[in-house]
Amino acid sequence: MGMFKMREPRKFNHKYVFVDERKEKLDKIVENAKRDLGMLPPEEKNYSERLKGAFMDENSHIARRQANGTRITTRLAVAGLLVCVFILYYLLRGVLFF
Repeated sequence: MGMFKMREPRKFNHKYVFVDERKEKLDKIVENAKRDLGMLPPEEKNYSERLKGAFMDENSHIARRQANGTRITTRLAVAGLLVCVFILYYLLRGVLFF
């Protein structure tokens, strides 16, 4: 249970019951062979595949953040803040009551 983290909804993953994987692989091999021989036009990739990571080179701060990989999590920050508050409380309590 995260304090400040919103849960993501469960992803939809539909698995077919009646699938012939061997036939699909053979069809893919035949289609690739026809493309190599020029019988079919070249396959166009999705925009999402072409654009994935295209802007990473332009934004150095994003690349730096991914390369670093060490970020303070919310839980760690809250725990550190609570420890500081307790230490301050005990220091002030000791100073005021002596």
